[in-house]
Amino acid sequence: MPWVFLSIVVIVWGLPATKTALTGPLLAPSVQVPMVHKTVFRDYPVVGARIDASRIGDPAYRNDHAEAAVLAVNWASATGTAILLAAIVSAIYLRMSVAQFFAVFFKTFRRMRSPLATIMLMLALGFVTRYGGTDATLGLAFTRTGWLYPFFGTMLGWLGVALTGSDTSSNVLFGSLQKITAQQLGFNPVLVVTANSTGGVMGKMIDAQSIVVSTASTGQSGQEGRILRFVFWHSIALATIMGVIVMLQAYVFPWMIP
Repeated sequence: MPWVFLSIVVIVWGLPATKTALTGPLLAPSVQVPMVHKTVFRDYPVVGARIDASRIGDPAYRNDHAEAAVLAVNWASATGTAILLAAIVSAIYLRMSVAQFFAVFFKTFRRMRSPLATIMLMLALGFVTRYGGTDATLGLAFTRTGWLYPFFGTMLGWLGVALTGSDTSSNVLFGSLQKITAQQLGFNPVLVVTANSTGGVMGKMIDAQSIVVSTASTGQSGQEGRILRFVFWHSIALATIMGVIVMLQAYVFPWMIP
């Protein structure tokens, strides 16, 4: 039943109508990040036209051309809120006491504190690379791979999840880079950015965070190295297959791209 409750609330939270209903000043407050909002410019060739250096100080020009840096706290529409709701409903269904519920909550939090901190830090790093221009620099560098980029872009997504432990973190870290490189090489950005995510899924089985969480959950602590060695080549093989599929979609079956 907990799995049923979880499935229902996650599906409902994913509906556009739910997202719209749970968005507003109180449910999703936003804050402009000081000293970052509208202070960073992307210049040619990352964007189509060069920035006019003489007009950088003009507020209207900055508003039209500089990067927005807005922190949106969408706590109500976040999937984590749906999961918390499912946990509460499950606790009520299973007739858990309030003391039991919070005991399980804090036990889970202690187990997950390191993975949670890792995810937050990697998301933060993704924004640093974006506003520091690192993603643009790497994106331009990856243009050297030429016609093979759809394959390497997929492997880059795989590497991102293997390092960060999260497809979301990998997309934040490399998504902008992938889009920039795709535009420079003339590939469909939808295909390449999607490849970052699908390739990343194949790296999920070998990231340290997932292995540590799984061993802690199943009482196999200390077996992380053995599990990693067992699944590593499976992960490489699946990522390679995904890279080949993306190559075919780029050159042979472009009609598959929406």
